[in-house]
Amino acid sequence: MPVETELWEEFHRVVNMSSRELSEWLRIRSADETTEELPDHAGTPTGRHVLEILGKRRGDLTADDERVMRNVVDRVHAERRDDLEPTAGQDNWRHRLMSLGHDPLKGGR
Repeated sequence: MPVETELWEEFHRVVNMSSRELSEWLRIRSADETTEELPDHAGTPTGRHVLEILGKRRGDLTADDERVMRNVVDRVHAERRDDLEPTAGQDNWRHRLMSLGHDPLKGGR
């Protein structure tokens, strides 16, 4: 059963980073001075799952994908206003949101 339209659209509204941007960000966040994670192991489990969802069609999403989508939408809204206007904040706040696919300094798609 496909994910409801409202969730699909809101997820893609709050996840304002492209797959490439998110993938690069997750690799950067996982790297340190001496090592770098393999691309498919880089970043948080939620960030990797968001990346997987971005590569799927709506009809191919699983119940677990839907759970993650709801979680990401809820977490971004909890930390942002509903209008999602570009907002500067502390680096750790921005980086936490970026690990979910949302860059608070970036406008909507």
